[in-house]
Amino acid sequence: MNFLLTLSRRIDRFTEFIGRSVAWLVLAAVLISAVNAIVRKTLDIGSNAFLELQWYLFAAVFMLGSGYTMMRQEHVRIDVLSGRLSKRAQIWIDIIGITCFLFPFVFMIIKLAMPLVINAYQTGEMSSNAGGLIRWPVFALLPLGLLLLGIQGVSELIKRIAFLQGLIPDPTAKQGAKSAEEELAEFLLQKEVAAREAAQQGGKA
Repeated sequence: MNFLLTLSRRIDRFTEFIGRSVAWLVLAAVLISAVNAIVRKTLDIGSNAFLELQWYLFAAVFMLGSGYTMMRQEHVRIDVLSGRLSKRAQIWIDIIGITCFLFPFVFMIIKLAMPLVINAYQTGEMSSNAGGLIRWPVFALLPLGLLLLGIQGVSELIKRIAFLQGLIPDPTAKQGAKSAEEELAEFLLQKEVAAREAAQQGGKA
């Protein structure tokens, strides 16, 4: 199990690197969008290439960041039923979900997408818009993003099995993050403290 936990940590470090690197694409997309808008409004010059590059970057952030999002426990979770169960039961649900749904889903999408990527690359498929970009790079983001998600799924599976064995703490806890209830309680406490300080200052005056 020590070997698997070491593998999990290495996968997490790799996913962390990918996530932090991909985050810069958000800045690139914003800058390209701003420049494109300014040029279009001031010089009346448009570019389909820049417009398509924006959604290429959006696709890259969405797909390549999926594994990072999973590692950070930020994917949408429906806890209406599982939230009432014990932590071990929740972990077992995660294990079943990863093995029976995530891994088959990743495999099938990659299997179906790769022929499209290869065909687009071999034929040099271009956008149908005038001045548009080549298509295979954005097509390739789908299998690549799913591959990264599947790799992180391996790490998450290892961590959940290790948790059931009592080797690590709860892997589903958001590290350093506050729940909505904690944020609300902190906000109300700050308001109460501010009100008391204002009352004390008013009494002294």
